[in-house]
Amino acid sequence: MSVGAAWAHAPYPVIIADRAGDLVELNTAARLLWSDAVRGDRLRDTVPSWLAEAHERFTDGTSEDPGQAAGAVADRFFEAHATSADDGDVVWWLIDDTDRRLAEKALAGARQRSALLADVSSQLLSTLNLARCTEATARMATDHLAEAALLVAPPQGRRHQLTYAYRGGPVTRVTAPVDVQAVPGLAEALQGFPPVPARWINPADLPDWVRPADFTEPVGSVIVAPLPGHGVPAGALVLLRSSREQAFSGDEELFARLFAARAGAALSAARLYTEQASITSTLMRELLPPRLESVHGVEYAGAYRPARDNERIGGDFYDVHPGTDPAEETLVVLGDVAGKGLDAAVLTGKIRNTLHALLPLAADHERTLTLLNSALLSSHHTRFATLVLASVRRRGSTVELRLTSAGHLAPLIVRGDGTVEETATRGSLIGALPKVTSATAHVTLRPGETCLLYTDGVTEARGGPLGDELFGEHRLKRVLAECAGLPAEAIVERIQMLTAQWVGSGSHDDVATVAISAPRAADLTVAAGQTRADGTISRRNG
Repeated sequence: MSVGAAWAHAPYPVIIADRAGDLVELNTAARLLWSDAVRGDRLRDTVPSWLAEAHERFTDGTSEDPGQAAGAVADRFFEAHATSADDGDVVWWLIDDTDRRLAEKALAGARQRSALLADVSSQLLSTLNLARCTEATARMATDHLAEAALLVAPPQGRRHQLTYAYRGGPVTRVTAPVDVQAVPGLAEALQGFPPVPARWINPADLPDWVRPADFTEPVGSVIVAPLPGHGVPAGALVLLRSSREQAFSGDEELFARLFAARAGAALSAARLYTEQASITSTLMRELLPPRLESVHGVEYAGAYRPARDNERIGGDFYDVHPGTDPAEETLVVLGDVAGKGLDAAVLTGKIRNTLHALLPLAADHERTLTLLNSALLSSHHTRFATLVLASVRRRGSTVELRLTSAGHLAPLIVRGDGTVEETATRGSLIGALPKVTSATAHVTLRPGETCLLYTDGVTEARGGPLGDELFGEHRLKRVLAECAGLPAEAIVERIQMLTAQWVGSGSHDDVATVAISAPRAADLTVAAGQTRADGTISRRNG
């Protein structure tokens, strides 16, 4: 053959074979791969099948891509290129492509892991529900990292919440007392310390509670990784592979830590949100208006609508403090704190708590308002409030009221014939001036008559056909005249409905209404029980 002498010392492996498939010659680099090969050996018996078959296709002309092939030789990967010699022999030049392919594989793996981490963050941060976030973490760990996973939450006393998952099975959660010291590195991971290398953990030493109940395969490899949170560890993640699976590699262990870091951040955010939501819910229960009903033979009904639909509390409020017996007055309070939202609600809570503490003095409206005014002036709040006090007592078939306004709209009285009267009570607002002035009105309600306490959110509701007209006091009085003789609950529902329709989709202030009614004689028998002669209600079971 005539291909020059340079091929013998080429850095690439070179094989020369004749068209019959017999080996003609190998250069020095090729002999490092096939040290036992000698001239005359069959090519198929010497080199890998992919190269022998490529030679056959090249010599008979059936190859779609003549003169090119690729495949593995031992633990390396080569591309083979054929050249025809003058005497008809074929020269195969082999180029080592292992490093390039490994780099491409590593790059593809890095991209896949980055995409997975992005998906982990997206899925876990899409919910602030702690239970869902915990279950999603365990499920994604078994989908991408291990055959089984255990998520150990921070201790609650002597108990830990354990979330189990295994590939193809359900996610289960239990709370149990477990010895975290029995698992190497777990106690440290729960405190946020760096993880123990997987090679240091003997799977045979793991306690039974680490594996899911239905995961019966013998454990062959274990990773324990901390779930770092926002300053406080969010728990620890235990990953299990059976002895049938490949043991965790160094790269997989590093990726598991990255996964745990993303999961820990999401779990920490969900746990913080859950704790804050629980605290908010507890505080909210104390700020929400109470549910009103009949007390000592007098009907009460209240309704509240905050300024913003996404809020439950605001600056308007009402309370009813029943007397200890029918002979004592029931105190009704309805007020309006300047402003809206949480800041107004905080001051609302303070006013309600202060008034509750002043109940022993509530018979004297002026003194009660003076003490409340002093309490607000001495606080850090700069807001003021208006309110109206109503002391209510039933006498026979009538209801007697003492009404005192502190800068608030005067209550309205709906008589049995549809007449609407404005009570003669006026006063200065609370929390603005050093001295409070007030005038108390005395009103008697006959059977079927109602006293309405309301905030300016009713009369100042802006809407109507053109969207800029106030609902106004005149319109409210006309509605009340039409409600003559209706129960207290029906009246407040009617007012709330009409003001909501008037405003439509526009903005509005807080709206609060309280109705106090003297029951009709025919209403003495009520759904909840039979009213006795002393005006109290005898409740029926069921």
